[in-house]
Amino acid sequence: MSEHRLPGTFRLDRSRNAALQVYEHLRELIVTLALPPGAVLSRTELAGYYDVSVTPVRDALARLDDEKLVEVFPQHATRVRAVDLDSAREAHFLRLSVELELVHGLAQRADAELAARLLALVASQREHLAAGDLARFTAVDMDFHRTMYEAALLTGLWQRLREGSGNLDRLRRLHLPLNGKARAILDEHAQIARAIADGDPARAQAWVRKHLSGTLSELDALRARYPDFVLPVQ
Repeated sequence: MSEHRLPGTFRLDRSRNAALQVYEHLRELIVTLALPPGAVLSRTELAGYYDVSVTPVRDALARLDDEKLVEVFPQHATRVRAVDLDSAREAHFLRLSVELELVHGLAQRADAELAARLLALVASQREHLAAGDLARFTAVDMDFHRTMYEAALLTGLWQRLREGSGNLDRLRRLHLPLNGKARAILDEHAQIARAIADGDPARAQAWVRKHLSGTLSELDALRARYPDFVLPVQ
């Protein structure tokens, strides 16, 4: 196991809960693959990096352990876990179930204004892809889906689903640069938005099912290409 130094610096907001900030930052580094499986995280070094006591660090790591993103070894260091496939499958099942109902309801309203906002986000994604900025592409991807939840007055549900999707998100990050995945996302997002505008719930659901199922359908290829990410790290 190799100890991993966190990139850059971090400025703690003293008006917010310290453990929450440590959790949010570490989770982002893990989900974006900046911290790969096997990376060792020292509680003492993390406390120094974040300029906090060990207690907020311990609390943040415990939460990440609950999400199966790290393994906490009592009295020792913590290690970033390989992708937990059961967790990823469960997150996919939940999100697919929710979003099939979500787009059905939105399409019944035939909300042209919502569809226009969604298509504007697709245009933004296209620009980021052309610039080779996959980080911004992914951020706008999240904006696309969050916008639908907000339109359905389900913002809290979106947040809860996001909190449980860390392992699925890591698989999607691995998949994004491969086999035209990013361009497929653009097409699928546009088709979902147009189905909502046209008031076609069945078509909207068909595109959501295709859109959300692509990564898990490529699991064998991802495992072969990135074995350290989907197998136990020794």
